[in-house]
Amino acid sequence: MAKILVVDDEADLEILIKQKFRRQIRENQYQFVFAVNGHDALDKLQDHSDIDLVLSDINMPGMDGLTLLVKLKELCPLIKTVIISAYGDMDNIRTAMNRGAFDFLTKPVNFEDLELTVEKTLQHVYQLAETLKAIKENNILRMYVDETVLNFMGSREFESSLMVNETVDASVAFIDICGFTAISENESPDTVVKLLNNYFDVMVKEIIAQDGYIDKFIGDAIMAVFRGEYHLDRAIDACLAAKNEIAKLPAISDHVSYKPNISIGINSGELVSGNIGSVSLRRLDYTVIGDVVNTAQRLQSVAKPGQVVVSECSFQKIKENFSCQKLGEVSFKNKTNPVVIYEVLE
Repeated sequence: MAKILVVDDEADLEILIKQKFRRQIRENQYQFVFAVNGHDALDKLQDHSDIDLVLSDINMPGMDGLTLLVKLKELCPLIKTVIISAYGDMDNIRTAMNRGAFDFLTKPVNFEDLELTVEKTLQHVYQLAETLKAIKENNILRMYVDETVLNFMGSREFESSLMVNETVDASVAFIDICGFTAISENESPDTVVKLLNNYFDVMVKEIIAQDGYIDKFIGDAIMAVFRGEYHLDRAIDACLAAKNEIAKLPAISDHVSYKPNISIGINSGELVSGNIGSVSLRRLDYTVIGDVVNTAQRLQSVAKPGQVVVSECSFQKIKENFSCQKLGEVSFKNKTNPVVIYEVLE
């Protein structure tokens, strides 16, 4: 139901409005609220915050319609106003339009014209509301979906290629907050979430600074992906910076003594990138998969607090740019041969 505020000091206009729009009122299409001048209109707006449209005269005692236009623009910029006045000279029309009037009708009122104008104005109001809703939803979506996914959605007819994937050369980093389970067991859920978000925020800033993106949050861990030129170097720079920033954070000791630290596994190579999930369920995850990803997660699982661990293959790519220390061989699940691993020091 549209709610319309009629501002006019002529008492018979209220009667005419109710007569001419009786069908819309009866069918709950329109609801009318009436005010006798600008001051009364502002009071009515306090009581009816869901007003969609204002129909206002110009010449009224107290506060006239042109002054009301200025007030409405300041207080309720989304409400559209149609001026209905016997003063239909060009000066008044120009002044009204410059002050924000959506349209201008002259008295005596042609109610057929008024009905069409009301429909047209309300259609504009609804379109504007839908646009604002879409913007709000898009801003909320950006809090839950990575920018890379949004760019993918907007760059082509993605629904026709939902299950299409591509092979890319990239680096994957798994970053885990060490010992955070102890916090979960001894602190309230609200405290746990706040701490986790604070730690994530520190790490995410460093990932974004190196043009990486967050593939997903996994409990108290982050999976980040780096693509493009020097992706492995940028992944390591981001992880070293995140480790250093986390180390600067203070310890907490209200119910349990805890000093935040992270362990990191990084691997680089060919990944399969695309939408994984069920089209029929309409639930998909835009992610990367493959042996490189699995190995990166297992590298993180053997990393100790404060360590950034890479495989032999990754070490060969970055050994001239970073100081590394060989840690030895480890055996990973579903891997035939042991993997030589290195710690990146700086």
